[in-house]
Amino acid sequence: MANSSIAYSILLPTYNERQNLPIIVWLIVKYMDECGYGYEIIIIDDNSPDGTIEAAKQLQLIYGESRIVLRPREKKLGLGTAYMHGLKHSRGRFVIIMDSDLSHHPKFIPQFIEMQAKTGSDVVTGTRYAGDGGVYGWDFRRKLISRGANYLTQVLLRPGVSDLTGSFRLYKRDVLEKLVESCVSKGYVFQMEMMARANAMGYRVSEVPISFVDRVYGESKMGAMEIIQFAKGLLYLFSTL
Repeated sequence: MANSSIAYSILLPTYNERQNLPIIVWLIVKYMDECGYGYEIIIIDDNSPDGTIEAAKQLQLIYGESRIVLRPREKKLGLGTAYMHGLKHSRGRFVIIMDSDLSHHPKFIPQFIEMQAKTGSDVVTGTRYAGDGGVYGWDFRRKLISRGANYLTQVLLRPGVSDLTGSFRLYKRDVLEKLVESCVSKGYVFQMEMMARANAMGYRVSEVPISFVDRVYGESKMGAMEIIQFAKGLLYLFSTL
């Protein structure tokens, strides 16, 4: 249930992010404090073997239990279910989802908040493929896969946004709850399905150009299995929406 004193709940799913977590949390605190709104950071760790949860507990001691909320899970269960788990424990009127590996810079959060306030949008999503958005640190192959995947989704689903596979977004809480209830995907396809369903359900979506930077610490979770899941998910959405 939303808490009137907390405007924004920021969900951070983590798996082996011990090195990145202290930096991303510090940056979120910096930019959210500048905004002046009440907020909480919910860390959803999937039993990382690298000690991520221990780092999170130290951050909780530094920033306080009301600011850093720990909601760990027993095992790795997928990105979609991580957001569902975090949403269940969140208190904000708006929910921000982002990656914890520093690929999404918190400096864009104030722009998301400003865009939502100006337009009244149900969803504000970051885009790498419009305005001055971009991708940095990827090799040609990774960029080609991302561009190709985004092009296919545009052709097949016509979602009304320029970047369907991104995962840096702000939602009205009630809208996110309805979208999550309607989604069937649990992995990387979850992000794509959320935007496709938001469009199909008539929600108002705005975009903010962002710079996406490849992770500095740790290893990417994207592999052949995720690409296969994406292809299957795209075909499913094309045939059902």
